[in-house]
Amino acid sequence: MATKEIKIGTVCIGGGNPLVFIAGPCVIETEKTTLEIASKLKEISQKINIPFIFKSSYDKANRSSVNSYRGPGIDEGLGTLQKVKEKLEVPILSDIHSVLEIQKAAEVVDVIQIPAFLCRQTDIIIAASKTGKPVNIKKGQFLSPWDVKNIVEKFISTGNHNLFLTERGESFGYNNLVVDMRSIPVMRSFGYPVVYDATHSVQLPGGQGSCSGGQREFIEPLARAAVAAGCEAVFMEVHKDPDKALCDGPNMLDLEGFTELAKKLVELHQLVKEWTS
Repeated sequence: MATKEIKIGTVCIGGGNPLVFIAGPCVIETEKTTLEIASKLKEISQKINIPFIFKSSYDKANRSSVNSYRGPGIDEGLGTLQKVKEKLEVPILSDIHSVLEIQKAAEVVDVIQIPAFLCRQTDIIIAASKTGKPVNIKKGQFLSPWDVKNIVEKFISTGNHNLFLTERGESFGYNNLVVDMRSIPVMRSFGYPVVYDATHSVQLPGGQGSCSGGQREFIEPLARAAVAAGCEAVFMEVHKDPDKALCDGPNMLDLEGFTELAKKLVELHQLVKEWTS
């Protein structure tokens, strides 16, 4: 079943379009580092001809510990994202954490993201929808894929249909996630594109006590499975040195790893389209 095409600048997700990549560091560390990573990702996307949306967070409001690095905050962070947008001419995605942030974020970002833990917050969903902007809603680790239909109905109640949905794994006991690939065709059946979050899906939430762990070695096989299952975009957190990243390092890819995996996924996506056409 074809899903609705969502346009973000020159990038189109769903509707039979090529596989899209949403990539960038988990959180803004410094303006210099963010611009360096974004510039390299744009260069890679042009070299291997992939549609690319840059992502990074100005604030990670759900870190494991009060001492964890959260980011520079909304004002400084949006300033950095604005510079990425202007200098590199790439679409920008970032997540919001409250209704009060939405209008300010919408002035800069091209895609508003609602984090998984907030995916059922009606006021946040409605306020994000009312901006008219494309919105990515991550399915909570606590939800079944069929429950997402209620989220979709909340969102489109304002008349905005610029929506896509993200699978990022389900809670599987303590400090662990598992991905049910049935989730992808189930959510696609609601008519909107589905993204697979390849890096958060291998996270071990709180697995290191005061921070989350991760199993980077499973990013590739699970991403291949998700593309085979029909996802229309892949979300990957990427850093120039994941082991030194200030947030989510254990489940992030480096730039070389992203490049090689993206090439494989593009080939697989084309095969899937041929099989299902």
